[in-house]
Amino acid sequence: MTDMLPKKIVAIDLFCGAGGLTTGLKAAGIEIIGGVEFDKDAANTYKANHPATHLFQQDIKSLSGKAILDTLGIKEIDLLAGCPPCQGFSSLTFKNKKEDPRNLLILEFLRLVQELKPKMIMLENVPGLAKRGNYLFRRFIEGIEDLKYIPDFKVLQVADFGVPQKRKRLVMLAGKNFKIPIPKPEYAENPNGTFKKWISLKDAIGNMPKPAFVSDLKGRNYASVNWNVARDLSDINLKRLRSLTPGASRYAIPKALRPSCHKYSNSGFGNVYGRLKWDEPSVTITRGCITLSMGRFGHPDQDRALSVREAATIQTFPKYYKFEVNNLEKVCLQIGNAFPCLLAKQLGEQVVKYYQENNYGKK
Repeated sequence: MTDMLPKKIVAIDLFCGAGGLTTGLKAAGIEIIGGVEFDKDAANTYKANHPATHLFQQDIKSLSGKAILDTLGIKEIDLLAGCPPCQGFSSLTFKNKKEDPRNLLILEFLRLVQELKPKMIMLENVPGLAKRGNYLFRRFIEGIEDLKYIPDFKVLQVADFGVPQKRKRLVMLAGKNFKIPIPKPEYAENPNGTFKKWISLKDAIGNMPKPAFVSDLKGRNYASVNWNVARDLSDINLKRLRSLTPGASRYAIPKALRPSCHKYSNSGFGNVYGRLKWDEPSVTITRGCITLSMGRFGHPDQDRALSVREAATIQTFPKYYKFEVNNLEKVCLQIGNAFPCLLAKQLGEQVVKYYQENNYGKK
């Protein structure tokens, strides 16, 4: 008698944004039948790339578990995944000391776990959730433990999983009455015989064609060049960038060329107005990823910052991925907020493995 084939895992992606997590989970063989996203522009991008997924384009606070099941015509789901908005716990924004109402959306995630009772849960967020936001993270963990889920969580360096970017994320996996361990890394900054070396920026984008500049595009039709477009630099920013070698930050800019706020002080955020290095992963891709003054996003040897498509590639979006918004700030917000697709795929593969090992999913 032959073993029965495992059925495909059915999942819902909460707070799905432009679809980075969904893209990775689908690559792992998981079927994403539903997504939830409130932002109109991100929802348009999601729908353009994942047309077979039903998208609930609404505030998650207005969405019940019953409505999800009834709309999708199902009785249960296997995996509930998502990344609640986390800007309030980010190290870049926490210094403002203001309570961000989006911080409480993790409790909406918990509510839907309680209502849907999925077999497995996946949550990812900024590392600050387990520190500055620990009072909410503990409520989430205790809430799912009350329902007999067994969580495993860890702060991961995404470069350790083959993503060409230095970026840390908190990841949690949980099965109902079984544990799904966080996968082990395969890459390292200084590898020994067990690990491979981090994927470098050159590995990721070194062979990409030179981008167009915004001024080159009539009507600013960014999709016409598959979003391989870079911002034009002002004369002063061009001089600043030309004064820097790869890997250099704003501190290496001659004082005469520095912005007024940096001219006589080396205090404050230093990782701006700099160049990336070919032989290292990129710095963290943020919403400012194509703007020289918002991070070390200068190209290693061309006099420009990253292009939109280069930033998306560093986030491991497929090169064919569409962005359904003709606005540079909005597309960079979608890319910067995304979970790297490659790490999502590896987490998805871990979910599939332990789902099957615990005798679920047999036809």
